[in-house]
Amino acid sequence: MIKKIGPTEIGPRHRATCHCGAVELELSLPDGIVDPRRCDCSLCRRRGAIAASVPLSGIRIVRGQEHLRLYQFNTNTARHYFCGNCGVYTHHQRRSNLEQYGFNLACLDGVNPFDLGAVPVMDGVNHPADREGAAE
Repeated sequence: MIKKIGPTEIGPRHRATCHCGAVELELSLPDGIVDPRRCDCSLCRRRGAIAASVPLSGIRIVRGQEHLRLYQFNTNTARHYFCGNCGVYTHHQRRSNLEQYGFNLACLDGVNPFDLGAVPVMDGVNHPADREGAAE
């Protein structure tokens, strides 16, 4: 659990926005930042974001629902959301745990993800759901 990143305290409710501000989220982070990580799948390595986890109930779209765009690929299980105006990835429903969202740490107000230091990388290239016969 991470309660502070650089000079920014992570509150139990923390605001997150895309770059242009059209999309605003409220995240429920009572335990701070949980399980921050990068992924090396074909999409994540291109977007380069650090994602952390919240339950599905942990994200509320305050404004900008109409600006969110959905992108899915491969098994079409994960649901990746980004702002249709500025293109910034805000969050996604994980395929590894459909009860969780991953959210873009860099969208949190006051947070510079480079202040986090080294972040674990998950093996998205060899995701268990991609193995022959694996259940999604």
